[in-house]
Amino acid sequence: MNIKKLCDASSVVTKHKGNIVLHRIAVEELESWFIGDVTAIRAEYEKIPISLSQQAKFRNPDTIKGGTWEQLDKILKKYGYETGLQKIYFAEKVSPHMDVENNLSRSFQIFRDGLRSIIK
Repeated sequence: MNIKKLCDASSVVTKHKGNIVLHRIAVEELESWFIGDVTAIRAEYEKIPISLSQQAKFRNPDTIKGGTWEQLDKILKKYGYETGLQKIYFAEKVSPHMDVENNLSRSFQIFRDGLRSIIK
């Protein structure tokens, strides 16, 4: 079964622009999208250093080894947030601060630009 038939058969609402449908599948991207915007993280977790994005390991968030969730959890714990990463809470708190124009995550940029291409 192709992706269009799967979407048509599901409850997923697709956005059409003429005969164009944008399909994006995000797998483990969410945490790399957050790591791509350290300023947004710092809006809620002030102990995280702004220099985090300049560290070699985090310059390209989509290439982080060992899982982005695990890395983000380690970062929070390293800087004194003992509860670690609570995904839903973290997303609710950090996402409103995200700067969609300056996110370092290439997968985020592709997702953003794809959405823009169908709403123009």
